[in-house]
Amino acid sequence: MNSKKLLLCILFVALLWGIALLDASAAEPEATSHFTKIRSLLHPALGNPIVALMLIVGLGLLLGRITIAGVSLGASGVIFVAIAFGAMHCEIPKTAGTFGLILFVYCIGITAGPNFFRAFVAQGADLAKLGAVIVVLGAGTTSLFIWLAEIPADLAVGAFAGAMTSTPALAAAMDALNNTPTVSIGYGIAYPFGVIGVVLFVQVLPRLLRKNLNTEAQESDSRVSKGCTVKRVLVEIMNPALAGKKVAESVIINNSRCQVPRVLVDERFVPITAETRFELGQCILLVGEDDRLPEVIEALGKQVQKTFNAGMETERRKVVVTSKNVVGKDLRELNLLPQFGVTISRIVRNDVTFVPHAETVIGRADILTTIGDPQGLEKFSSFAGHRARVLDETDLISLTFGVTAGILLGMVPIGIEGVGSFKLGSSGGPLLVGLLLGHFGKIGFVRGQIPRAARMLLSEIGLVFFLAGAGVKAGGRFFEVLQEQGPILLVAGAAITAIPMVVGYLLARKLFKLSLLESLGGVCGSMTSTPGLGAITNKTDSDIPVTSYATAYPVALILMTVCAQIIVSFFS
Repeated sequence: MNSKKLLLCILFVALLWGIALLDASAAEPEATSHFTKIRSLLHPALGNPIVALMLIVGLGLLLGRITIAGVSLGASGVIFVAIAFGAMHCEIPKTAGTFGLILFVYCIGITAGPNFFRAFVAQGADLAKLGAVIVVLGAGTTSLFIWLAEIPADLAVGAFAGAMTSTPALAAAMDALNNTPTVSIGYGIAYPFGVIGVVLFVQVLPRLLRKNLNTEAQESDSRVSKGCTVKRVLVEIMNPALAGKKVAESVIINNSRCQVPRVLVDERFVPITAETRFELGQCILLVGEDDRLPEVIEALGKQVQKTFNAGMETERRKVVVTSKNVVGKDLRELNLLPQFGVTISRIVRNDVTFVPHAETVIGRADILTTIGDPQGLEKFSSFAGHRARVLDETDLISLTFGVTAGILLGMVPIGIEGVGSFKLGSSGGPLLVGLLLGHFGKIGFVRGQIPRAARMLLSEIGLVFFLAGAGVKAGGRFFEVLQEQGPILLVAGAAITAIPMVVGYLLARKLFKLSLLESLGGVCGSMTSTPGLGAITNKTDSDIPVTSYATAYPVALILMTVCAQIIVSFFS
């Protein structure tokens, strides 16, 4: 962003907070008069609810872009601007916050669904457990402050959401408390502790332990494939031991993260078949991750520096996996080349691209880049799921029916013997429906897939509208509540951040036997702290923290919303 524009944004936001502070503390008639004059100048814009909403969102997102020592507020900048607007008694459309909440949590469910339930039984089960433990520790610490320090439950649960940097938890708490504005006040006070605390922890801890993260990465035996760059190279076969052997049966290829989708025939690259064999002097197209390519090239022959065209679109197709015929099976078991004459050259999973090997297990919603003849590609597309192009289109009918089902589910009373009844509400209902649709892919005629770009847009719009609504409601009492409670809210915010983080790290190392990089990534995911993950990745090129974060994150994200509602039900 242009530095002058950024400076103007900072000055304008500072002016808003100055006006809000003046309004909150104005005791003298003269001060009140000055405030009234300033506010009257802004009234033509701020008096229109829609204009006020757009200004809050725009200024909040600009504020969120400000980076200090690698840390920024992101979308949460909206709530701080909204509090200032609320303190000036500005109004936005009454249903904007509720509508935003529903859209946001539904998209969260769709995004987390494919991995949430699977995380408990996959190889990352320990990281999923770590996420659950840290969230429970945060909820327990919050409960202690409610009990011992007598902090009101609404403020405390807001501090829980802020300290854990969890907007979904804030949404769930506000929905459970009928949009009580003090929840947002607790969130706004504790949020800086959650952001800065995790960043400092992951940067300072390795120094205290005298550990070099790059050395730790080299010594780790748990390295995974995500995060590498996928490249295509042209290789000339020069190894006599390969001559006459079938490409599909090559041990060198099957045991690496590389694939041979095409071979050069008469100056044209054509898809390989089950009968394609290596020949000396033959040129093949090798697709692989950059860390594995050198050793595979050396085993095959030599790399050829030549411009090439990988082939026509009719010989390549992206397929989104939804069929039980494919989900949960590895490539060796599927044996696609003899069956369909196709090769999978790449897989996109959770927005990460990697090259599969024979033991790679295909998951639901994986996007497969398949190469073969048109007839084989058509058969495999029907066998595995859908063409990716189908899912590039947003199914508005599925979206509306899914959201409606979530709202209606949230209105249904659920009775528990000995406890009473409760409702999932506007956050829990859409979240649960989103999770189920994301996991199963389709229920009846309602599809759970939303294209990534559309999903991100809907989620972002929903989030900023919800934060704007929450902040405006909180602004009227923000300074009053802060004066009433004193420093105990600051202590609570710091404790709810620090205790789960430190205890969770110790459990990760001692109980779950995770490596340092896995533990740090897992802690960031469990605290839903993207800035914390960024601080780690700035110190090492290893992909271990990223994959650990990705495993713990969806579990923590969902459990925080559940814990927020439990805290409310017990203490309010």
